[in-house]
Amino acid sequence: MTHPPVYESHHVLPLRSLVFRAALGGILMGLANLVPGISGGTMLLAAGIYPAFIASIAEVTTLRFARRSLILLGIVAGSAGTAILLLAGPTRDLVVEQRWIMYSLFVGLTLGGVPLVWRLARPATPTLWAGAAAGFAIMVLMALGDTGQTSDEASTGLLLLSGMAGAGAMILPGISGGYLLLLLGQYLPILGAIDKAKQALIGEAGFDLPLLMEAATVAVPVGIGVVIGIVGISNLLRWTLDRFPKATLGLLLGLLVGAVAGLWPFQHGVAPEAGDLIKGQIVSAADLAEIDPEDWRVERFDPSGSQSAGAAGLILLGLGATLLIDRIGRRDENAEEG
Repeated sequence: MTHPPVYESHHVLPLRSLVFRAALGGILMGLANLVPGISGGTMLLAAGIYPAFIASIAEVTTLRFARRSLILLGIVAGSAGTAILLLAGPTRDLVVEQRWIMYSLFVGLTLGGVPLVWRLARPATPTLWAGAAAGFAIMVLMALGDTGQTSDEASTGLLLLSGMAGAGAMILPGISGGYLLLLLGQYLPILGAIDKAKQALIGEAGFDLPLLMEAATVAVPVGIGVVIGIVGISNLLRWTLDRFPKATLGLLLGLLVGAVAGLWPFQHGVAPEAGDLIKGQIVSAADLAEIDPEDWRVERFDPSGSQSAGAAGLILLGLGATLLIDRIGRRDENAEEG
């Protein structure tokens, strides 16, 4: 059976162009996995490296080690890891302190992925629309059952699941790892662990083994989940796209559009009071000053006129940024083909 267009790679990119696109795509994918609402797979699409990335994953997971595939995956992984390590802390702080601003930007970046996935999915068929409706419904139901950004102490199983969710965002266009981690209640804890690891390795106080071990209790299970997820999801994606291309791409499109339902920007943290339940414990007045703002309860608020206008502008900015990246990638590819 012929593979669907997402896997077709009749035109082989020159090695220099492949390296550049892999580095750009890896950086964008790393940033995408730090923020809720952005799909790492969508960013790889925008960088023009997605088909080659999926083909390389499929080769390596079936123990075929082609040189170009190893180069591509190594550069993507290295670039993504560097972006995550260096930017996890600042991104976490911005989400906590400027939630409505960041979420508005996330909504625009998410919507910018719609035409990228649509280009893979067209022409529309009833099966495509059915898959899109199912994907949209799944995301809306997940948003209605949103558990927030924090949780009690995570079990190893939940951290493994969180890693698999992150892996899904690396591979599937339209699915945001950050958003799924929000729904699992592990978004801020995982970013916090990454930031601790960075401080332990390159902080001003020098190498800090106890802090590194503390971060590892979260990072190791998540990392194992990522590996499991990449192997399983990449092969599952190839199988479903091979046999049910319209339904699968429709589902991805619905997931992408539906993700916006859980990113209502006008939310803020509410400082706790004595007697509130935080991480499964009732806090006393003496504990209030020590509670991290990332653990505060989040509630919606009515925006002012300036906030509404600012949110609209940020949504358009995020939308335009994603579309611009895609346009540059397609222009370069057309120039190489010409």
